[in-house]
Amino acid sequence: RYTYTLETIIQAGRRNIPITSVPIRVNGDLRPSRLVKSIPSYVRRSLITVVRIFVVYSPLRFFSVCAAIVATPGLIMIARFLFHYLRGEGSGNIQSLVLSSALLALAGILAMSGILSELIAVNRQILEEIRIRQLQQEHRENALIRSLSIDREGSKVQAGKISGIV
Repeated sequence: RYTYTLETIIQAGRRNIPITSVPIRVNGDLRPSRLVKSIPSYVRRSLITVVRIFVVYSPLRFFSVCAAIVATPGLIMIARFLFHYLRGEGSGNIQSLVLSSALLALAGILAMSGILSELIAVNRQILEEIRIRQLQQEHRENALIRSLSIDREGSKVQAGKISGIV
């Protein structure tokens, strides 16, 4: 990965987690940066990161937009073919029909990819929620074990006596 900063900011925004700015001081340039070669390379890498995050967190929207972009010329070409066909000039415009069929097939594949990706994203979100609940449960259990490890008189409670606590 190039940077996790953009991903962290986008995730925080999607989950309504407040973000604050902290002023820092910047050291002077003592040597050329090894991380950023140039502003255009940084922008390119950041753009790739943003697109990747968008695909991961909003796959249906991303693939739907891509499918619409691909389907639009396909629909225009079908309309062109039908226009010429209905005027009796359809025999010479078969290339529009072939190309539009290919574009519409690609749009269908993109739309199906969006649906599958959305299902995978929903599954990932459910797994994240399950993991958070597991960690919270483990934290509660550890706190309970710590509170029971010393009884009221200060003596140790045997671990076997609390092994059945959930």
